Amino acid sequence: MKKYSVMKSRNTHPKRGKRIILEMIQILNRHGYCTLGEAFNRLDFSSAIQDIRRFTYVVKLLQLIAKSQLTSLSGVAQKNYFNILDKIVQKVLNDHQNPRLIKDLLQDLSSTLCILIRGVGKSVLVGNINIWICRLETILRWQQQLQNLQVTKVNDGLTLSDLPLHMLNNILYRFSDGWDIVTLGQVTPTLSMLSEDRRLWKKLCQYHFAEKQFCRHLILSEKGHVEWKLMYFALQKHYPPREQYGDTLHFCRHCSILFWKDSGHPCTAADPDSCFMPVSPQHFIDLFKF
Repeated sequence: MKKYSVMKSRNTHPKRGKRIILEMIQILNRHGYCTLGEAFNRLDFSSAIQDIRRFTYVVKLLQLIAKSQLTSLSGVAQKNYFNILDKIVQKVLNDHQNPRLIKDLLQDLSSTLCILIRGVGKSVLVGNINIWICRLETILRWQQQLQNLQVTKVNDGLTLSDLPLHMLNNILYRFSDGWDIVTLGQVTPTLSMLSEDRRLWKKLCQYHFAEKQFCRHLILSEKGHVEWKLMYFALQKHYPPREQYGDTLHFCRHCSILFWKDSGHPCTAADPDSCFMPVSPQHFIDLFKF
């Protein structure tokens, strides 16, 4: 994977953050690429999606591009984007993992394309309009394939029903997404009971949201108890949940290099770890908005 320079502006003063972004753009210019499309082409996301630790990160990045950055991609970047998306869809259809993530991505992408295609007379899309219509038709076909996806039932070996309650409970407590808990709760009556545990949903709310946010959207039962499950989904509508990825892109301030954390990079600084900063998908997008 080719590495390139990037800077991060999270948790900085607004003026300082803008200055850091502008400094980063100068670094990108020196390396010969300063647009989202150029950066997207240089990074080997096709290989990254084969790593389960990086899969969610790449999907989130593609979703953010689908929502607001499609018109900024060059023709080559568009082709690369849809080639990676095709590989992601085929991977999900084959291994049956993370279908909901891809459904959300395709829904956002199809909604954006429908809006942009209507504005064809305004030249909002790069490329022939017929190509974009074909891409939209492909997306609709993918959505139908995912809708018809059925997980193959395995008859041999242990099943969730065979596990003791404390192990099932431990599984539920390891989820960071409320919808995953709801989905697993539909598998068996026992899991349904465990998935309604108030402590489970309280822990999930505390993981994703701040106490001040609880106070603004407090939901109480008739008996005066906090309805943590309802709180979680209510808070999710108002505040972005905490992002969690197995592996993320990191920036080395000493070497001006972008790299995957688990892969590392041979930094020459005396204390390399102090030079590394995580770059979320949103921060990656923000780098190219100035």
